[in-house]
Amino acid sequence: MSAEAPLFGLVLAGGASTRMQRDKAAIEYHGRSQLQCTFDLLTRVCTATFVSVRPDQREEPTRARLPQIVDRQPGIGPIAGITAALQAHPKAAWLVVACDLPFLNEQTLRYLIEHRDARKLATAFKSSHDGLPEPLCAIWEPASREPLLAYLATGKQCPRKFLINAPALLLDLPDARALDNVNTADEHRATLAILGDHRASSPGQSDDAQKNNTAALKADGRSTGAKPHTLRIQYYAILREQAGRSEETLDTTASTPAELYDELRKRHPFQLAPAQLKVALNSEFSDWQTPLRHGDTVVFIPPVAGG
Repeated sequence: MSAEAPLFGLVLAGGASTRMQRDKAAIEYHGRSQLQCTFDLLTRVCTATFVSVRPDQREEPTRARLPQIVDRQPGIGPIAGITAALQAHPKAAWLVVACDLPFLNEQTLRYLIEHRDARKLATAFKSSHDGLPEPLCAIWEPASREPLLAYLATGKQCPRKFLINAPALLLDLPDARALDNVNTADEHRATLAILGDHRASSPGQSDDAQKNNTAALKADGRSTGAKPHTLRIQYYAILREQAGRSEETLDTTASTPAELYDELRKRHPFQLAPAQLKVALNSEFSDWQTPLRHGDTVVFIPPVAGG
């Protein structure tokens, strides 16, 4: 198939949300359900957009008012939604996106579309965490339908493993956190802490904007000396398990998040290196060298892998 195939959008919302223990599609991060946010994103860049649902979800209120594609083989994970879409509209290419990506932005989707290679079975991003294909923010070409169905017929169900062995174009993510998904209550709380009540640092914020924010914070008079100050530190996911607590208040002379994390690694059996973490300061993504001041709340965010 050529690049003339129309590009349709598909929001994957057919999961059971077992680890979250609540419907991930209905969670609000940006003032409306995550399903609606993702649907709106795809609507801005696709010819038509649909929601992937299980048969028993068709009348669920969050999903019922949106155009749907119903899984033909429910219970086999995201590949059920992908193949159902390819069968429902076999002449279309599909931009498939999971509904649990609160940091995803339009710029990331447009970058994927601009670099699409319709000669391949798919165009996908490489995970910023492990370098493997991200099948749940990817363009699946019409030609992928039969190979995917044949893959399913062998009893295999993992779209990521399919892409590893398929002719696909893999792109580096322009925004390393754009595809961080949220699967658990801990990750949900960490995400809310990052986004903040005032959304001062938006998911679509550019690197230049973040640098400007960092410069502004430094101009805000933050102390860079060795005078002790009191910080509130919050832990999520594996860091909470290793620290044995969800938060603590610490008097420290650490002047930056980098110095603080070095100090915390001497107090707790943290195994993740700083390069594997992101840092948020007072509900905003921050630079590791941003000066700390008395009363700051610091969150170190462990990686979460999509797909």
